[in-house]
Amino acid sequence: MEDLTSPLQDVRGAECAADTTDDALLRQFAGGDAVAARQLTDRLGPRCFSVAMRMLGNRAEAEDVTQDAMMRLWQMAPKWVPGQAKVSTWLYRVTLNLCVDVQRKKRPDRLDDVPEPEDEDLSATERLQEAARKDALQSALSQLPDRQRQAVILRHIEELPNPEIAGIMGISTEAVESLTARGKRALAAILAGRQDELGYEDG
Repeated sequence: MEDLTSPLQDVRGAECAADTTDDALLRQFAGGDAVAARQLTDRLGPRCFSVAMRMLGNRAEAEDVTQDAMMRLWQMAPKWVPGQAKVSTWLYRVTLNLCVDVQRKKRPDRLDDVPEPEDEDLSATERLQEAARKDALQSALSQLPDRQRQAVILRHIEELPNPEIAGIMGISTEAVESLTARGKRALAAILAGRQDELGYEDG
């Protein structure tokens, strides 16, 4: 009979972990709690990797950036001052800076994108066209100034709200809106004249 309470305790424990703030988990890790580190990694690691993957277009590099960013988070943990910023905002900022460092070392004329699973419903011609579109977008993104590229990716690919992006980038919401608008115009200019090649309708 005593075993009947165990599943309820597990559920309550999981709920408590889900309700624990990033700040609290980071403080617990700094105090030597390895479980808190795993929970924070499970919560923030995928977000960090997603942004790195969008910025770099290369899985191996995105994994390296994610590992480096999380390592810096652990190193910073003992010095963290709760309330001065969100842990996720700090981590996004570090991730973006690491991505910029990687981008500056890469050749802009050659992108090693990781192949994505092919859509079985697409013909060979359609798959080639879809790959060309992705390559064109990634190439165009790589030609944007760093801050414009970050704003466009966070807003239109990661779909984060402008106030959150402002916190991540350390700028005002108005500056985010300006960077995003300029980035979109720059992308349109870079891709101008390639509608037929990429299979887009003129509009």
